[in-house]
Amino acid sequence: MSTLAHEKQILEYEKTLAQLKEQNKGHVLWSEDEIEILEGKLQDLRQKVYSQLSAWDRVSICRHPKRPKALDYIRHMCEDFTELYGDRAFRDDRAVICGFAKVGGVKLMVVAQEKGHDTATRLEHNFGMMHPEGYRKAMRCMRLAAKFKLPVLCLIDTPGAHPGLSAEERGQGWAIANNLFEMSRLPTPIIAVIIGEGCSGGALGIGIGDSVAMLEHSYYSVISPEGCASILWRDSNKKELAAATLKMHAENLMQFGIVDAMIEEPAGGAHHDPAAVYESVKKYIVGQWERFKTVDPVLLIEQRYQKYRRMGEFSVEEN
Repeated sequence: MSTLAHEKQILEYEKTLAQLKEQNKGHVLWSEDEIEILEGKLQDLRQKVYSQLSAWDRVSICRHPKRPKALDYIRHMCEDFTELYGDRAFRDDRAVICGFAKVGGVKLMVVAQEKGHDTATRLEHNFGMMHPEGYRKAMRCMRLAAKFKLPVLCLIDTPGAHPGLSAEERGQGWAIANNLFEMSRLPTPIIAVIIGEGCSGGALGIGIGDSVAMLEHSYYSVISPEGCASILWRDSNKKELAAATLKMHAENLMQFGIVDAMIEEPAGGAHHDPAAVYESVKKYIVGQWERFKTVDPVLLIEQRYQKYRRMGEFSVEEN
């Protein structure tokens, strides 16, 4: 498993403690009470490190290679899943996985950005960077959900929309803008959960929701910390400063009214206990469906409209 910078001290302590326990099997040098004290110190160290995480530390957790991806959530949360393919215009974009599913007994449409776990799957899914046909595919499936009166679940995890010439030639900006327009008036509940990176229009293109939640160490931003540092300070090495300045984590965005809830992760991040995270996200989804299932579609659309109209409000103080 990849070791994050802030976890090196913990890993060294765990390794030393494991060696002591192994040595103790053949020749007892440490009593059970002493071992218990050392284990307590390890727990204290974990608590100290994980309670003092910087914004950049949390970005590192969000990008951890072992962090659960969208297909992991689909496999572990869904009792049933039937995948749908293609945008009916160009091709199937594997950066987004769509299909009918059942989560906690709730029938819904899943629209999920998938990054992949290894070299082969990352290339297959284009690192979660959608092309225009991906956004058209997502919208086709959302309209299908509305037709059958099913809620839409969007799992967001992308470093951004595909930035290549081919995507621009096929109307990347239009595809994202059209999704924003169509999602704003979709007559069925939309539940969005940011499970990893939520960068720029690539995330927003499937991110308009009646309820938007973030995992504790995910981030949601108009730009990556590295990109921000390169533009503002002309120095990508200032990524840690940029991460803190962008205020892109759940607790900040909840204050701004950008997201509605934060889903807690196990100490150190979702990769330490994926099963607990799947259960937490599943519970959130079912709870939001209970909240929205009886709302009239006309009222639902109006509430969604007002929700996004309130974003970006500011006041000017008079002297």
